[in-house]
Amino acid sequence: MAEGFLHLDQNMTAVVQEYGFWTYFILFFIIFFETGFVIFPFLPGDSLLFAGGTFASPALGSPLNIWWLYLLLFAAAVLGVTANYWIGHYLGERAFKEEHRFLKREYLERTHRFYEKHGGKTIILARFIPIIRTFAPFVAGIGRMTYWRFISYNVIGGIAWVAIFVFGGYFFGNLPVVRRNFTVVILAIIVISVLPGV
Repeated sequence: MAEGFLHLDQNMTAVVQEYGFWTYFILFFIIFFETGFVIFPFLPGDSLLFAGGTFASPALGSPLNIWWLYLLLFAAAVLGVTANYWIGHYLGERAFKEEHRFLKREYLERTHRFYEKHGGKTIILARFIPIIRTFAPFVAGIGRMTYWRFISYNVIGGIAWVAIFVFGGYFFGNLPVVRRNFTVVILAIIVISVLPGV
């Protein structure tokens, strides 16, 4: 699987050639699952957005349109994180109904206070950190972060995250130096994304 992520240039070429218009939906579902379910934090996020933007370039004769790609992946990112929030909200309510050794009501209240105070920053910044971006909305749901605050920061974070990587790929992904070293660029994106979490 790691091989597939590192050679996104070759794999995206094959996907676009094989599936054409349906590539939009393949990318949509990968981003939706990566952001929407805590069991899929290993799916590519940043690197896939960058590769998608790269392969939306008219210079490649791609069937992908950059604006449709951006809108669909933005929708996938926002819907995924929203689903993750509600899953956390649903499970949190049930998990904390009874007192357990590790699941104390006090912990839930502490998490709620944290997300009410720092939730906005957390939801936006988590977008740019792999793995954490999958867990932050889930914990926000468990901690019962106020939904209107959550959705506001979810949309802001989604706009910024998808725009930076999709348009970054679109404008810089086809520069000769980037094309020659695409695997290195993808690795650099992964490492830079992980650094804040470390």
